[in-house]
Amino acid sequence: MCRSHPAGADMTDATNDADIPARTFRDDNTRERSVLTKVIPYLWPENQPQLRFRVVLSMILLVVAKVITLATPLFFSGAVDALAPEEAGQNTGFLLALGPVALVVGFGLARAGQVGFNQMRDAVFARVGQRALRRLALETFEHIHALSMRYHIARKTGGLSRIIERGVKGVDFLLRFVLFSIGPLIVELALMAAIFWYMFGVGYMIVVLTTITLYTLFTFKVTEWRVAIRKRMNERDTDANQKAIDSLLNFETVKYFGAEQREATRYDASMRGYEAEAIKTQISLAGLNFGQSLIITTGLVIVLVMAALDVQAGNLTVGQFTAVNLYMIQITMPLNFLGTVYREIRQALVDMGEMFGLLEQPAEVTDKSDAKELRVEGGRITLRDVQFGYDADRGILKGVDIDVAPGQTVALVGHSGSGKSTIGRLLFRFYDVTGGAIEIDGQDLRDVTQESLRAAIGVVPQDTVLFNDTVGYNIGYGKPDASQAQIEEAARAARIHDFIASLPEGYETKVGERGLKLSGGEKQRVGIARTILKNPPILLLDEATSALDSETEQGIQESLEEMGEGRTVITIAHRLSTVVHADQIVVLEAGTVVERGTHEGLLAKHGRYASMWARQAAEEQEEA
Repeated sequence: MCRSHPAGADMTDATNDADIPARTFRDDNTRERSVLTKVIPYLWPENQPQLRFRVVLSMILLVVAKVITLATPLFFSGAVDALAPEEAGQNTGFLLALGPVALVVGFGLARAGQVGFNQMRDAVFARVGQRALRRLALETFEHIHALSMRYHIARKTGGLSRIIERGVKGVDFLLRFVLFSIGPLIVELALMAAIFWYMFGVGYMIVVLTTITLYTLFTFKVTEWRVAIRKRMNERDTDANQKAIDSLLNFETVKYFGAEQREATRYDASMRGYEAEAIKTQISLAGLNFGQSLIITTGLVIVLVMAALDVQAGNLTVGQFTAVNLYMIQITMPLNFLGTVYREIRQALVDMGEMFGLLEQPAEVTDKSDAKELRVEGGRITLRDVQFGYDADRGILKGVDIDVAPGQTVALVGHSGSGKSTIGRLLFRFYDVTGGAIEIDGQDLRDVTQESLRAAIGVVPQDTVLFNDTVGYNIGYGKPDASQAQIEEAARAARIHDFIASLPEGYETKVGERGLKLSGGEKQRVGIARTILKNPPILLLDEATSALDSETEQGIQESLEEMGEGRTVITIAHRLSTVVHADQIVVLEAGTVVERGTHEGLLAKHGRYASMWARQAAEEQEEA
């Protein structure tokens, strides 16, 4: 959940130096250098000469702006001496010949040029930066979708979104400020020291260099100390965000149990930790700012005292005294900027490190380099000695053999944990089998592209989750290029067109987040319409009616049976009454096939299936 931070607050906090081993700093520095190397391709994109030209032009405009910045105080100094020529002597040189008015106008033009060239630089570079952000955001989005279901089950959505948000902002900051701040700032400070040496003497240069060095060392040291705790700040921020999103996604459950205050207490506990760290951040930031100001002010006073003594001794003019003051002010501004930029860069690197770490997460299921498109000729599905476990030490499927003939309906039944839904996930290749093989028309799923595989299979899950968009959009999701007529035809086939037409906004009706504005039966029918529109040759029904009441279930079941005509269908069922007409029923127990056959044949065996049937029949009679 997004929160705004106090103005001026930076996102680090304080801790004791002893808590941070030197090894941690070395490891962090190595990681940060690695992050910087990953950013360079976005700054200097390959095969995009226009963007590279913009980078070069931006650097040229930057150099021009810096030259004007260094020359600006000379105009003002000359104007002061031109107004008091009896004190100027020969120290101001050719500038006196321009006259005070021309020098003042030149000073104004120089200041305007400095700002103007900087703004031109930002305008030219804007396309480079935004294109880089767009490219990175797209790569991250695509990579997240490519990650395995195992990763997404273990990850919390709130924390994942926060990592991406902070990482993209970090890249944006780094692209703009590293290119136009750190390198140019070092050059500017070095040239400033050279100017002091040339114009005023070596003593001034030593004071200026000492001030810059002390300021830089103090800033870096204190910032290292503060930024090392950034990860802890992120953890508190992420934890609060996860709790907020988790609670809001489970809005109904919170209401069912009257747990609003309990959720608020949990959220506030996370925010309390965040508050404590934010307070430490403010206090340590105040100490950093005071130390920086003390160093700068001391250097400024020393230089001005030296300049004042030289003016009294006749070694400098009043205009040159003014120039010394202006140059010191110009040093103060970039040094203050250095402190801020360095802090933000370190923080951005931490955030980017998390995001690039996400990008480095390997995709568990990938296409082979020579993977071919799946060719569905009849739709035969074959499981040969399939073995699988979500964890290496806990097997789920233990040598499952199933053969589904083209156009046949096969039902998978069994107690919870028997492996029914796992077979469905393996069929979609959310995971790869650890032993054996799954084939469609003789083609191993590992040898075909995931895109073509999933295009050939339609699914109606137990709980159809809809996008927070219109009913028409959710039905049309099954076929992106579908016309309105095709969407309505699919809705009629799913027996939901009349209901949609009765709504005030019809197919433009918003369904709410996860489809919460629709009932369970209405959501299922939208899901069925979506799958009908996709028109896949293979259909997976994953307990598609188990969450519905008996009357709604009967209507949905009729729609599912109609949709399954002419297709190969695998039905994962809890209620056995929904699969009595299946061509083959496979009974699973503890990851193995214990029985298979038709409904009548299995009842005649008086085995596991018959026992399950009798138990469910008794429960239904008791409920009735």
